[in-house]
Amino acid sequence: MTKPIITKEQVKHIADLAKIDLSPHEIEKYQKELASILEYVKKIQEVDTKKIDFKTHVGVKNVYREDVPTESLTQEEAVSQAKNKDGYIIVPTVITKK
Repeated sequence: MTKPIITKEQVKHIADLAKIDLSPHEIEKYQKELASILEYVKKIQEVDTKKIDFKTHVGVKNVYREDVPTESLTQEEAVSQAKNKDGYIIVPTVITKK
């Protein structure tokens, strides 16, 4: 039996990082879908690109607007729709320690 490109444990780990709860059925489904994507990437990596002259941002130039100060919100206006109105906004924790 061949080793899968991506294991169910890896799918679970990715889901944990994304803070997504997956059912066993979904884990199996995403394992197959991610394996398909990784197989395709593997094929793309086989393309010989040694003779290609890579260029990035061809014909692109930076376009800046003039930095003009304008009126901004007061602290009260900024937090007026926040759940915590003690002068600051609380957001959900994104990074946690294990």
